[in-house]
This record gives sequence, C-alpha cells and structure tokens, in this order.
Amino acid sequence: MKIEDVHKLYSVEMTDHDFSRLSKFIFEEYGIKMPPQKKLLLQGRLRSRLRERNIGSFKEYIDFLFSNQGQQIELVHMIDVVTTNKTDFFREPDHFDFLFNEILEEFQSKSSFGRNFKIWSAGCASGEEPYTMAIILSEFKALHHAFDFSITASDISSRALEQAQTAIYPEEKVVVIPLSLKKIYLLKSKDQNKKNVRIVSSLRSRIKFIRHNLMDIQSFDESGFDTIFCRNTLIYFDRKTQLQVLSNLINKLKHGGYLLIGHSESILNETFLPVKRVRPTIYKKI
Repeated sequence: MKIEDVHKLYSVEMTDHDFSRLSKFIFEEYGIKMPPQKKLLLQGRLRSRLRERNIGSFKEYIDFLFSNQGQQIELVHMIDVVTTNKTDFFREPDHFDFLFNEILEEFQSKSSFGRNFKIWSAGCASGEEPYTMAIILSEFKALHHAFDFSITASDISSRALEQAQTAIYPEEKVVVIPLSLKKIYLLKSKDQNKKNVRIVSSLRSRIKFIRHNLMDIQSFDESGFDTIFCRNTLIYFDRKTQLQVLSNLINKLKHGGYLLIGHSESILNETFLPVKRVRPTIYKKI
C-alpha cells in the first residue's frame, strides 16, 4: 500500500449504517454491547484490519467479514481487535484470600483427596488471573501434599490466549507479587536488555487454555467446577445477556461450588438463579 493510500485510509470514516450492521453482529454473536458512543472507538480499532486486508472502506470490510471467506479467516482477527483484555496479577486480591482461606479449606474438609480441585478462569485475557490461581493453589498444595488441582482458562481473543500461553510478562507487571513467591514461580530473562519474566513450567503445565465464547456454552464440554472466576466480563453485556451467561456458568459449577465476579459487577436477578450471596461479588451454588 502506498503512503498516500495509508493517509487516505486514516481519513475513512465508519457510517452509522456500517456501525449498526457491525455492532448488531457483535452483540448477537458474542453478547458484547456496542452503544452508539463506541462508534469512534470501533472505527479506530478496526482501521488496522482495513490496512492489513488492503480494504478501502468499512462497508467493503464488513461485506468481506460477513462472507464465507471472511467468517473463516477474518472473524477471529476482528474479535481480537474489538475485545478489551485488561487484567493484572492478584487483581482484586480479597478474592484470592477467600479462595485460599475459605474455598480451599472447605474443599479440604469435605472432599476426599482422590478428586482434583477444578477451577475455571472465564475471560482470562492475557493469563495473569489463571497464573495467580496457579500460584495460590500451588501454595495450598505445599501445605497439603495430597491436594491436587486443575485449571481451565478461556477467552474469546486468540491474541490474548497466545500471550497467556507464552507466559512472558514485563517486570513491571509482576511488582505486586511478593518476593518470596517470585523466587519460586518466576524466571528472569537471560537477556539483561529485556526486563521480562516468565512463569515457571511447573505452573504453565497446570493450565489448559482454550478459545471460548461465553455465549456458546454448548461448545464447552467441561463441567463440575469447584470454583469459577468470571470477573470484569459481565460489564460488557446487557442485563438479558448477563443473566444468560451467568446461568451458563452456574450450570458448570458443582453443587456447593463458588462463582466470583468483578467488584464493579453484581447479580441483580439472584432470585432467578440457584445461588446465594456469600459476600459481595462471591456466590455459592445451592
């Protein structure tokens, strides 16, 4: 693409009709809300895909996206660009305190250790949450040797999952991890010019990463989870979709299992779901 074509592309705007077509599709397929005030955001994020495909207008891009070929080769890239993958290690740390001190202790007291503790990080983004889970569960196992666990982590973004699986993070991302845990679970880059760390292989091997759309629960075979984290994901859905997603998640919990949601989220229709609130943002299946 010529320089003048690049400048021309940056001046291309998404019409209201283009936005309506695309936002309706994103909502119907993935449950993600795209109100009119998100048009400029969507337009800005998708310009890179127009450049990549050498497409000159949003109408042409959306037509291509909706074609059979586009559904096969472009859809996953569009979702990668649209979705937000903001997360941190030990984000909302009281949830991890509750996991260690309440959920795992309850599991220990009620379960025979012939069964693994199963936990799901739903909407895991770039992996900080499931790796934090792995640290917590490994620390618990160090105290209770017969205890064992498995972690499933899912996200709709293939780009985020690729980053999660490499398990390499800049040093500034791990400053919140206590030094004693860093020494056990993090490896520093041998290249002194790269201020990166990598999660140790013993933790990486504990986590199964899969691409999954929370709206499409039929394609997700696993169930019987002891705990599910689905945090700061519901905020992207409208109330009806939130209820559907929550119902799907709760169906994947075992009786007495726990669901943890983000601190900016709440379950307003609790009476319609088989859960009781244990603490704000923490629910137990009944």
